[in-house]
Amino acid sequence: MIKHIALALTLAIAPLSSFASQFVEGKHFTQVSNKAASTQPKLTEFYSFYCHNCYNMETQYLGDIKANLNKKVKFDSKHVDFMNSEIGTEVMRSLGVIQALDASQKDKLTLAMFAAIQGEEEAGSHDHAHDHSAHDKPELNNRDDIKKVFAAHGIDGKKYDELADSKVVDSKLALWRVQQREFRVQSVPAFIVNDKYAINMGEIRSLGQLIDLINYLALDHKS
Repeated sequence: MIKHIALALTLAIAPLSSFASQFVEGKHFTQVSNKAASTQPKLTEFYSFYCHNCYNMETQYLGDIKANLNKKVKFDSKHVDFMNSEIGTEVMRSLGVIQALDASQKDKLTLAMFAAIQGEEEAGSHDHAHDHSAHDKPELNNRDDIKKVFAAHGIDGKKYDELADSKVVDSKLALWRVQQREFRVQSVPAFIVNDKYAINMGEIRSLGQLIDLINYLALDHKS
């Protein structure tokens, strides 16, 4: 389903008018938790540094999505654990480190991790089948390889280890894994609104529609 996102979101950005009457549960969005919606309106993106479409989302669309969210809606991103391996955990952990750094460093390190894993050309490709469960020849094989990526952007190995092994980052990874299962995240990029609703990306036909649906679910939808 998600492999069609590039086509769907290259359509012209629709005016940010109300689509609420057009949104249908089970088609445009799905309830993925029986718990009460979060008190804080929020949008959570689940993604993977191994995913080509996630890179496209990061570089082409996410900036516009965040810029057009209602000011009450908090944004967060989390890395999935589809690999269930030592290097998969280290790559997840790298996002936790990125999130602990200054805002000025986050975007460049996020892009650097995509490029280090996928390669510059692979990361930017729109033509690859979506399979993030494995990667034939990953550029990163262990934490030392990841630390080299961060060192190239001014984060020395000692600081990286301190952050990566912190209780804060350990807690993040534990939460991401729990929520991945709870919200039934099986493909990425995935958007979860208010810890309760998953956007059905295959039904989205414009970036404006996606933004309106997120804002609608975050602020106006009553289950």
